[in-house]
Amino acid sequence: MLKIASGLAIAALLAACSSTPTSEQAAAPVVDGRSGTQAPQVVQSTPVAPAVSQPSTTDSMAGSELRDPKSILSKRSVFFDYDSNMIKEEFRPMVAAHARYLTQNRNAKMIIQGNTDERGSREYNLALGQRRADAVKQMMTVLGAEGPRVETVSFGEEKPRAQGSTEQAFAENRRADIVYQGE
Repeated sequence: MLKIASGLAIAALLAACSSTPTSEQAAAPVVDGRSGTQAPQVVQSTPVAPAVSQPSTTDSMAGSELRDPKSILSKRSVFFDYDSNMIKEEFRPMVAAHARYLTQNRNAKMIIQGNTDERGSREYNLALGQRRADAVKQMMTVLGAEGPRVETVSFGEEKPRAQGSTEQAFAENRRADIVYQGE
């Protein structure tokens, strides 16, 4: 009986946290400005709280790649344009490197944390943060990373990297952060 009650409570909590996109948001295709082609739509998943990290079981040599400032794997943030979830060309090699790392290190798992600047409603920013995290995950899975080892979560505007209401602060906060399990 307790399991059923707790299951219903969790379902109610998740339903209360979900938001319904407006018809304009749901119908608007994402178009690549360079080629004019429609980009694949990102399937949204329900935002979830990040799991408690456990120490990584990857070997120490692989883990050192993640912390080496000379390695592309030490870079962990993908920055986005205003009101966009399209991964910029300059961040694609970094996302591809993390996808390769996941395919080569079978014990590695990560959480991609989507973030926004403070502009927009709380609900819209949570949804936009989720779309950003999902876009990074989608690119990684297309490049061979196993989807179940990559979780996504949206913090919306709740976890700013830069304080203030300047364009520089806004740009710093429009991002998706890659966090490996055990870090």
